[in-house]
Amino acid sequence: MPLTNHVSRETETMFKNRYDVIVVGGGHAGSEAAAAAANLGASTLLVTMNLQTVGQMSCNPAMGGIAKGQIVREIDAVGGYSGIVSDKTAIQFKMLNRSKGPAMWSPRVQSDRALFSQCWRKMLEDTPGLDFYQEMVTGLVIKDNKIEGVKTGLGVEIKSKSVVLTNGTFLNGLIHVGDKNFGGGRAGERAATGLTEELVKLGFSSGRMKTGTPPRVDGRSLDYKKMTKQPGDEKPQKFSFLNSTSPVENQLPCHMTYTNPKVHDLLRAGFDRSPMFNGRIKSIGPRYCPSIEDKIHRFSERERHQLFVEPEGRNTNEVYVNGFSTSLPEDIQYKALKSVPGFEKVKFFRPGYAIEYDFFHPTQLKYSLETKTVKGLYFAGQINGTTGYEEAGAQGLIAGINAARESRGQEPFILKRNEAYIGVLIDDLITKGTEEPYRMFTSRAEYRMLLRQDNADKRLTEKSHKIGLATNDRLTKMTSKYSNADKLIRLLKTHSISPKSINPVLKEKKSATVKQSGKADRILSRPNISLSDLMKSKELKLVVDGLSLSQEEKEQAEIQIKYSGYIDKEKNNADKLTRLEALRIPEKFDYSKIKSMSAEAKEKLIKIKPETISQASRISGVSPNDISVLLVYMGR
Repeated sequence: MPLTNHVSRETETMFKNRYDVIVVGGGHAGSEAAAAAANLGASTLLVTMNLQTVGQMSCNPAMGGIAKGQIVREIDAVGGYSGIVSDKTAIQFKMLNRSKGPAMWSPRVQSDRALFSQCWRKMLEDTPGLDFYQEMVTGLVIKDNKIEGVKTGLGVEIKSKSVVLTNGTFLNGLIHVGDKNFGGGRAGERAATGLTEELVKLGFSSGRMKTGTPPRVDGRSLDYKKMTKQPGDEKPQKFSFLNSTSPVENQLPCHMTYTNPKVHDLLRAGFDRSPMFNGRIKSIGPRYCPSIEDKIHRFSERERHQLFVEPEGRNTNEVYVNGFSTSLPEDIQYKALKSVPGFEKVKFFRPGYAIEYDFFHPTQLKYSLETKTVKGLYFAGQINGTTGYEEAGAQGLIAGINAARESRGQEPFILKRNEAYIGVLIDDLITKGTEEPYRMFTSRAEYRMLLRQDNADKRLTEKSHKIGLATNDRLTKMTSKYSNADKLIRLLKTHSISPKSINPVLKEKKSATVKQSGKADRILSRPNISLSDLMKSKELKLVVDGLSLSQEEKEQAEIQIKYSGYIDKEKNNADKLTRLEALRIPEKFDYSKIKSMSAEAKEKLIKIKPETISQASRISGVSPNDISVLLVYMGR
């Protein structure tokens, strides 16, 4: 019997006749996509090149941060796994920007890198309806511009109603260390080939991007006495809204140190061997997370740059040198790092490197993250030009949800700009595109007072529950939280507080004293007065304690009272956006027939094909006058 026939018959029995969803890639985007699709009841297959690295933190061992922490909380509110995994594997928790208003508060955890990946793998294996297969996907099965499945390197065809591509940095990945380069998608792992070329043949537009990572060093060789200790929060919180996780205990400290002119001179000495400066790397790297050589080149006037020394886990001596990302030759890296205070006797586990990889311009996607070219094909994560675990996880979640819904002929699940940072992220990508690795910031969200990390559950859980992803328990917990917060708000609005009770507190806080009794919420509205200050009034404390509220519920009530004016103002602005979102543009609208519109606007509108007037108004090169003309032609 010929071998080919034998292989063909065997593969018929390896997989179900046809999956609802196939997810390609097991990073943060792929893991969230696979979990979401399976939890919606879709028969799902996760295909990845290495099942030992599912959900792996390829770069820094941390989740969250400014604006990114908001995204993790949103993923959790919808029913994703990132928040739960982060809580279960945390070694330190910090709420960043606590000195600013609540719109800026951003949770961040240091995670145990090894445990993080193990936890992801365990949670995925415990998800019903999710199958796994370890192999490289090298091609797609497409018929009449509709996805039919995938092809693997071994020639196995696996049928599917929809496919989510989450290839990360693996598409034709090229790793650079000084003047050496080699194919790879991550340290010690091979690149993925074949897919880019096939997609380009289908008409997709691709580009190249670059990212990098710093050296990993032996913590035993460092002198932490020469560094500044960076402990976690005294009262750590957590990411997940569920009760199944707990705040981290026995936190590990990070440390901070600085580069100096000597370090910079040693690095400059290697610039002629740097792939970034000698032309070997032609692609664009992340603007907001530059390499150390980029920093000293662009900011030559600065005598020092911060380095954060972050432990990789509880059971390892491996340390991540945050702020020292580099593609310089390994000998230059070593010499320069030895001149950093605390690193005089440093030993390397491995040098830093840069990696170039293929991405596809995200303007080729719909809001659902389905491609405009091939029905049932979805892109999520770095393949769309983003950088960051959190951005990837958010896209994976949305793509996984919509791939599952597409397989059943259901309408897509879409989050708008005024509903979530996830909505801002996707709208930015598909409307504006990106030529450099896209990273989320609070400044990108015009409604950030509404999109706080504390209220992600209120914004998104009910929406997710309606489509069958968020559980009943999650919805009940959310409802209870806001019901209890409302009780406290009502109490503070109706409870009078006497001058005798509150004036000692006001004096202590250097706030104007009162001459007569007034409602507690008025006192709380003062910028320098917190609920914990008010609770120093024994009469009020007694009443509030009687409600038996959690700290989270108290915090929610406080935010709503203190910032009600700002919140109401943003709600009004968001309502205007909603009205424009309701004005949908027909899918096959002919922009060429509009004579009084600028040529640039026409070109952009034809290329991007916006779904609504609101989206059209955010396209670069489309003016308010162009929008007015468009509305006239649409009969508005």
